[in-house]
Amino acid sequence: MTCQPFEAPESIETDRRADSNSGAVESDESRIALAMKELKNTGWYWGSLTANEAKEILQDAAEGTFLVRNSSQRDYLFTISAVTSAGPTNLRIEHKHGKFKLDSIVLVKPKLKQFDSVVQLVEHYFLLSRIRKTALNSQPSASPSGTVQLLLTKPVYTATPSLKHLSRVAINRTTRQIQALPLPNRLKNYILDYAYNV
Repeated sequence: MTCQPFEAPESIETDRRADSNSGAVESDESRIALAMKELKNTGWYWGSLTANEAKEILQDAAEGTFLVRNSSQRDYLFTISAVTSAGPTNLRIEHKHGKFKLDSIVLVKPKLKQFDSVVQLVEHYFLLSRIRKTALNSQPSASPSGTVQLLLTKPVYTATPSLKHLSRVAINRTTRQIQALPLPNRLKNYILDYAYNV
């Protein structure tokens, strides 16, 4: 079985982070440190969880349920553990030249998008999964070739997230115009500190 991420046209871009791409090229260490900071803010980053522990957590969950954990393989930093139509599976996240992308078979690898952070990567596939789930509402996830499509629809939190965090996620799902909202600057800064909708 091969797990293949669903890719869509360039229409799904996270333009609100365009300003973070300008400026000097960051070192790998600073990008990894920033990725760790963002991951810790998500609530669905489980740290040093093993593959077996992740499988136990995801065993009875619905397809699309996922979490991110440290990779147990030396050449990778992180792994997405997700429930597919074939059961729980693990997808390694590759980090090369300051960018993160899913590890995949050689033929697919050049087509996969690269991201500045792990949370951006997860958000991209989360948004694609929502589109795909809507478009193919009743069709099975497995293709005739034996590959299984990756769906990321519901994160598994390490603990119940705060209402503040859930509120900013909901706001980010609704609008990209945070500065235009009639809110105090302190709240706008809090929302923008985690500008993702997953």
